Amino acid sequence: MTAAIPDAAALAEDARLRFESLYERLPTWEVPHPQPAFVELCDRGLIRGLVLDAGCGSGENALFFAGRGLDVWGIDIALTAIGLARAKAAARALPAARFMVHDALRLEELGLVFDTVTDSGLLHAMTDRERELYVASLGRVLKPGGLYHALCFSSAQPGSEGPRRIAAAEIHAAFAAGWRVHAIDEARFITNPFPGGARALRVTVERAGAG
Repeated sequence: MTAAIPDAAALAEDARLRFESLYERLPTWEVPHPQPAFVELCDRGLIRGLVLDAGCGSGENALFFAGRGLDVWGIDIALTAIGLARAKAAARALPAARFMVHDALRLEELGLVFDTVTDSGLLHAMTDRERELYVASLGRVLKPGGLYHALCFSSAQPGSEGPRRIAAAEIHAAFAAGWRVHAIDEARFITNPFPGGARALRVTVERAGAG
């Protein structure tokens, strides 16, 4: 696992350039409210403790969690996105939502261990290699028994517009070692090009090792 990490820096720089260019105008995935799929999880008490929102964008999900009384860190590779998120946190007086520019492939460098990690649209933006590094990184920052929740475009979404689609079998393969897949539910990803939302998967995975 350790030997696989060195190319993460090059991948991060490529991602930074790609996403900064997309934030030259507000990207299509930026909507002015949290994703309903995460609101429901929060209502059910499945987002808890110290929370990391990985690939937080302009922060709507993280800000929602903070408004519910959770302590939240939001990270994104794009400086512009983090600037928007920090401005929103200040305007809404939500100091429990903290945002920083950081690489999701090297989460351990945050120096924190989390009870919950949320991911709205990050997993489906990754290459196979990035996904491998990301899952390994998640394993280093989630407590045993901690939960990772992801919302990603489903392979059932027709057409090719938008990000890569992900099938349930890919989730099981990515989280085969050291994880327990609790749920892969059909959901909707609310994004501007798709009225009513794109077909999505909402994934809940537990870091193994508790008890």
